[in-house]
Amino acid sequence: MFGKRKIEVEENINKKVPMNDEKMSGVGNQHINLIPMDMVDGYEIRPGFYEINGATVIPGGINFTINSMQATSCELLLFRRKATEPFAVIPFPDNYKIGNCYSMIVFGLKVDDLEYAYRMDGPYEPKRGLIFNKENILLDPYAKAVAGLREWGSEKSGSGYRARVVKNDFDWEDCKQPLTPMEDLIIYEMHVRGFTMDESSGVDFPGTFDGIRQKIPYLKELGVTAVELMPIFEFDEMHDHRVYNDNHLIDYWGYNTVNYFSPNTAYCSKPEYNKEGNELKRLIKLLNENGIEVFLDVVFNHTAEGNEKGPVFSFKGIDNNVYYMLTPDGYYYNFSGCGNTLNCNHPIVRQMIIDCLRHWVIAYRIDGFRFDLASILGRNEDGSPMSKPPLLESLAFDPILGKVKLIAEAWDAGGMYQVGSFPSWNRWVEWNGKYRDDVRGFLKGDNYLEQVAANRISGSPDIYSPETRGHFASVNFINCHDGFTLHDLYTYNSKHNEANGWNNSDGANDNYSWNCGVEGETDDYEINKLRRRLVKNACVTLMLSRGIPMFLAGDEFGNTQYGNNNGYCQDNKISWLDWTLLEKNHDLFSFFQYAIWYRKHHRVIRIDTERCSLGYPCISQHGLQPFWTDYGSNKHYVGIMYAGKHHRSGDDEIIYMGINAYWEPQVITLPDPPAGYSFYVMIDTFREDSVVQDRVEVHGSIMINPRSVMVFETFRLLPEDDETGQM
Repeated sequence: MFGKRKIEVEENINKKVPMNDEKMSGVGNQHINLIPMDMVDGYEIRPGFYEINGATVIPGGINFTINSMQATSCELLLFRRKATEPFAVIPFPDNYKIGNCYSMIVFGLKVDDLEYAYRMDGPYEPKRGLIFNKENILLDPYAKAVAGLREWGSEKSGSGYRARVVKNDFDWEDCKQPLTPMEDLIIYEMHVRGFTMDESSGVDFPGTFDGIRQKIPYLKELGVTAVELMPIFEFDEMHDHRVYNDNHLIDYWGYNTVNYFSPNTAYCSKPEYNKEGNELKRLIKLLNENGIEVFLDVVFNHTAEGNEKGPVFSFKGIDNNVYYMLTPDGYYYNFSGCGNTLNCNHPIVRQMIIDCLRHWVIAYRIDGFRFDLASILGRNEDGSPMSKPPLLESLAFDPILGKVKLIAEAWDAGGMYQVGSFPSWNRWVEWNGKYRDDVRGFLKGDNYLEQVAANRISGSPDIYSPETRGHFASVNFINCHDGFTLHDLYTYNSKHNEANGWNNSDGANDNYSWNCGVEGETDDYEINKLRRRLVKNACVTLMLSRGIPMFLAGDEFGNTQYGNNNGYCQDNKISWLDWTLLEKNHDLFSFFQYAIWYRKHHRVIRIDTERCSLGYPCISQHGLQPFWTDYGSNKHYVGIMYAGKHHRSGDDEIIYMGINAYWEPQVITLPDPPAGYSFYVMIDTFREDSVVQDRVEVHGSIMINPRSVMVFETFRLLPEDDETGQM
């Protein structure tokens, strides 16, 4: 089949490799011979660049590289776009394999109409985890684009997933990443499709990256400094597709990854053949230019291949017992709750994850990653927890990831809960699930939660030692994609997931929610007034907590999921943001906007500053009396005070937040202000105009109304008001 022949093509000799892909840096600008060495079925080939995984365009051809520890042979399949059968099948010659790496350059291919895949042969011994089948069409794990997934909601062909070769020629111009300090982050979690899919969004390309781009002025007006996109790695939304009550239920959230290196092509407003990712890059560039960082929610704990009953389309067919954690008899460990568990601390898988994150940082300028079920990343190959996981340490110290935010969801579905103990090397921060639960319970009036709530608001020093973890280890949140929206938190006592088709058995039951007396929506004015107040209480508590605040898109204008706390399968009004609520609830939006502004403009909330003139601690907890915390008395009250010096003026800056979760008014006494200063009311959620415009001065004691939050700030007294004559 293979014939050696001398190729006399002078223009192919001593060409330079263009730097059009981040991994081509491995060959640098050195001169290389691109002389074909063999011919197979009319295609000229030669050994490729073994250190460059995936498919890469080079002068005169395409370099294909793939690794397998146990395959005995490998074939490259070349397809025309959308064709069901390959137009060429090129086996890798035995002498093109070095170690466990197959690499080959194929000359003369036209990228614009090309798709590719692999077939591998090897031993079939399921009890050892070896399930090679030379008939399986396999997707390149390092593919930069996946073909056939462009049309959202359409069933995919039966010929397997195939990859495309991407030209990485996007021009970032002089765009610089914001590099926002941790203490200045305000994270806004959103679903790409759900954010603008409803016609009320008013965008030209609903449900796409371009749809988000049109909402950048809104995001700036709101004041967030980072958007966290739910999964955008390529996934097949028709995974586990089913019909229930005439509704099509799909993998709407996207937590079943098909490929880690490629963006979801269905989130693009138009096809981007061989330039996949450019629309996403334009979005990231514009967000960065507007001072907004972009984080990705990444899912390295499992894949869409599922367990032994699931499909074989990539990792299983390449090295099943390398990529997945397997039991001694060849079955799949399921610490993810989704059928399989990625073997993250195997050296091969660990390197793939590092390569993947580097790719997204280099090619897409991603600013941060939130790792779904991140505790799995700390498990050994047998599933046992590791004290010093190599993957987590490698990510913490990787130079290319050196400025990237690393955020862990510090638990998994196998029972490992690491909030406060996730291996960090002072690089990893954590979704603080205890903040969510404790603050929710306290704000709705549960008993004896004053102390834990005060600790959560103070930065959870009982969980994250300030001496070792600083003040930014905690990502504080009250609501996220997983659970009730903020509106629903105070509208429903119980989840209402009937539309998911599991008899309301799915989703969490411990929601710490309260319907204020009526389940669901109501016309009762007093109940709606109370609900609105509780939403504002949650907002101001979150924004005035030490740590990194995060909230769910739509919470700022009262978006609802109608009581569904697990909308993973709902591609409809349940999950899409209803933008008509922005006008209806504009007062709520304005309150969020002000609370965000207030946090930004008061550094003492976010970080320790120089001590104020009275020597008050930077953060202190208070009961009804200053510096006295009678938590055992169950008063349902917490006072938090931030004190220090203004970072520019040097003036004393003291902010006191009083939270009365009790159903009766209570009298509180404020600490003494510095000489020449007085406390003024800035926020009072009991008032309909919760942002206090008129300057209300407070001396000593004040009554705080039921289920409300007040914020006080010190200002210098005006000369005519200062009896001491001090300024």
